Amino acid sequence: MTDAEAFAAIALAAVACDGKLGREEAHALRRSLEFRTPFKDKNEQEMATLFDLLLAQLRADGVERLVDNALPALSPLQQETALAVAAHLTHADRDVTPEEKQLLHHLTERLDLPEGRAVIVLEAIMALNRDSLAT
Repeated sequence: MTDAEAFAAIALAAVACDGKLGREEAHALRRSLEFRTPFKDKNEQEMATLFDLLLAQLRADGVERLVDNALPALSPLQQETALAVAAHLTHADRDVTPEEKQLLHHLTERLDLPEGRAVIVLEAIMALNRDSLAT
């Protein structure tokens, strides 16, 4: 798995971990990647091919195995960013399901990051998505 495939796999796992991948989630996934290298240079057909490949792996092996296969292809810096993207995708609707919590827990346990760094990333994403002005 290339680093690009691995990064996209982590993002896909975040939106598909609850067993549903609707149109809105697919659009959020695409938006989370569209300005990042190398995805910004891929056309719709190339992105569709990438996600078809990753979805086949997801269906065959499950979410946790997809994550476990992806992580070794990513540097620690790439892993940190993939965690942030995954957390952002799971927190964006402010309703983090038990499956999404489990994915984030699984992911943070397997990252090659300095002690406590994953928690800092997750807390920052939670703060970013907090509805702090609601009364």
